[in-house]
Amino acid sequence: MVVQAILLGCIAFIGKCDLALGDCLIQKPIVLGPLVGLVLGDVESGITIGAFLELAFIGSQSIGAFIPPNVIVGGVLGTAFAITTGRGAEVAVTLAYPIALLASVIDNFIFTTVRPMLGRLADSYAEKGNAKAVGMVHMGAGFLTCTILAVLVATGFLLGSTAIENVVNSIPEVITNGLTVATGLLPALGFAMLAQMIMNKKVIAFFFLGFLLSAYLGVPVVGIAAFGVLAALIKVDFKESAPVAVENGGDDDDF
Repeated sequence: MVVQAILLGCIAFIGKCDLALGDCLIQKPIVLGPLVGLVLGDVESGITIGAFLELAFIGSQSIGAFIPPNVIVGGVLGTAFAITTGRGAEVAVTLAYPIALLASVIDNFIFTTVRPMLGRLADSYAEKGNAKAVGMVHMGAGFLTCTILAVLVATGFLLGSTAIENVVNSIPEVITNGLTVATGLLPALGFAMLAQMIMNKKVIAFFFLGFLLSAYLGVPVVGIAAFGVLAALIKVDFKESAPVAVENGGDDDDF
């Protein structure tokens, strides 16, 4: 049990390293699920449950300032508990989302408290011109985040699904309701922040067109995306433009 818990923690560590590796989707349940199944001796269930959780978390994306439920902790522990109890993918979803939501609280604490402190430390080194120390702080911040998630997963597996459920159920209803409302508002806030950066008079008409197609005509998202592609083909000139000649002696002529 202890060895399995450590190995599951290592899987969570690897999943969180996804950000450092260029976001190659290692953190997805469809990737981590089979690894969990390999550790627990049931790869087939790991693949099945991982694919099932992938569908459940497919809309859980970070938009703007919104920090979504932690798909790594929820996916690994949800898959592990589903395999050990032998109750299938339905139990995995039932357990994974509350666990992921609980882990996102720790994510929020790290990003709002720990990371800013390390950022100020890196700034102080940068002012002194110590690039090596800045790099060490940067690497240390990532290693710390990965390690915290690894310890969280290993501890959660040792405690068992019953203990995790009891922790989630012990949270007062007023707090869970507040988190639910905040979770619903933050994606809208994130989209608003992104829209503020890219919105101008040339594209705002297309924004409202997409809204009207969805709200009043019931066009599905795929159909709206197709309209967007057609609008891009109409508005953007994809013809290769002729290179601009640069006269000798210009400011950018280094030779």
